[in-house]
Amino acid sequence: MSNKDAHRRTRDDHAQETAQDYVEAVAEFSASRGCCRVKDLASRFGVSHVTVTRIVSRLVREGLLTTEPHRPIELTRRGGALAKRARERHDAVYAFLVAIGVPATVAAIDAEGIEHHASPKTIARFRAITRAKSPIPRPKSTPARVPRPTRKVH
Repeated sequence: MSNKDAHRRTRDDHAQETAQDYVEAVAEFSASRGCCRVKDLASRFGVSHVTVTRIVSRLVREGLLTTEPHRPIELTRRGGALAKRARERHDAVYAFLVAIGVPATVAAIDAEGIEHHASPKTIARFRAITRAKSPIPRPKSTPARVPRPTRKVH
C-alpha cells in the first residue's frame, strides 16, 4: 500500500467514524426527544451548525439520513441499521472495559474511540468475555444506555 493509499484509507475511516457517530446521535435524540435537529447535533459534538449541516448533507447523499429545511433530521432504514450496529459495538466495548475494572466514566470516553477501530473478531471476544462475567450494571442516570461523553467530530 502506498502512502497515498494509506492516507486515503485513513480519511475514509474518519469519514465512517463521523457517519457512525452522527447516525447514532440522531437515533438517540429521536428516541429521547422525538426528533433531532441541527442544533442538537452541534451541541452534542461541540461544532458549529455549519459543520453539522455539511456532514448531514453528506449523510443524506449517502442514504443514511433524510431532512428538509427547517425539518427534523431522520434516519433512513440504512441509517437506522448503521446506528444499531454502532450502538451495539459501543455497548460491547463499554461493557468489556467496565468488566476489566475501568471506571465507568473513563470507559464511556474510551469506548468512543475504540468502538470504531476494533475488528469484528475483537468485538466478539469482548462480548464473550463480558458474558462470562456477571452483568455490568448500567448507570442510574441512563438506565437503557451507557453515558455518552461529548466530543468534537470533524
